Amino acid sequence: MDVDEYATSPPRGERDAPTRPEHDSGGKEVNVQAYTVEQVAETLQIGRDKVYFLLRTGQLHSIKIGKLRRITDRHLAEFIASLESADEKS
Repeated sequence: MDVDEYATSPPRGERDAPTRPEHDSGGKEVNVQAYTVEQVAETLQIGRDKVYFLLRTGQLHSIKIGKLRRITDRHLAEFIASLESADEKS
């Protein structure tokens, strides 16, 4: 990384969430967005502890990359859909 490039890059916490290519059932490459616990808490407007509770109880799924915990856009969509379906049943 060039020194000028380093100086203009955003601080670590302000970078976009990492993406990684995946393949759909047809072999076509698609990008997956992966969010930190803090980013998910901010998106859902809940506390960080609540996100960890949802993970611990299996209501929200995640992946681990080394020691890092990440929630993909698919995990988040599935969680929200489960809330909507539970709400419709009530």
